[in-house]
Amino acid sequence: MIITIANLYPDLLNLYGDFGNIRTLCYRLNERGYEAKVTEYFVGDAIDFDNTDIIYLGGGGEKELIAVNEELCPVRDKLKSYVEDGGVMLATCSGFEILGKTFETESGVFDGLGILNISSSWNKDRFIGDVILDSTLVNDKIVGFENHNTRIEIGSYEPLGIVQCGCGNDGINGREGVCYKNLIATFLHGPLLPKNPSLADYILFKALERKGDSTPFISIDDTEENAAREYMLKKIMK
Repeated sequence: MIITIANLYPDLLNLYGDFGNIRTLCYRLNERGYEAKVTEYFVGDAIDFDNTDIIYLGGGGEKELIAVNEELCPVRDKLKSYVEDGGVMLATCSGFEILGKTFETESGVFDGLGILNISSSWNKDRFIGDVILDSTLVNDKIVGFENHNTRIEIGSYEPLGIVQCGCGNDGINGREGVCYKNLIATFLHGPLLPKNPSLADYILFKALERKGDSTPFISIDDTEENAAREYMLKKIMK
């Protein structure tokens, strides 16, 4: 079986080594006997939502973020339909921000894609540092790095996780990211998935399940990945 991954605008949204997330998904598919097909979409390309299994939207600077938002606005209804139909999507860092109704940067407030019923605000004080989350999606703690001026209140949406260390969405409510159907949006980057193989597997399982394949995953040797994650946990918590 082939799993097609759409990597949106990697030339603009690759601020924090986001291609590491794509490589992790491909590796974990290949190790289990699946074929991964990565399609990179650039400005002006028509996105094939009908033949995409996973959409990845990374992070970029303010200028790049606004440009990507403008590029996606004409197809926002198709993207929303993809998400509402259970399409799998991961948005990290500033990619999280444009999924809402509006988002704010230092330059002002902009209409977002409206995929989620949220809005973001900009604050001069930056949240920056390591993050640890407890999440209901996976058994392991999720580790990552945040670096954002944006504040997002997610309302009744489920968060990706509860903050054990770090600031999260707004530094107040102790929640980080958002989960809606098979969409995960988060400020965590660095990249995220190499540090959290169980989260990568969750995303892959949802994509395969949507294609009618619910075969239990065979185990992969994650000794090095888990050692790196445990090192980070000890470093952060000491």
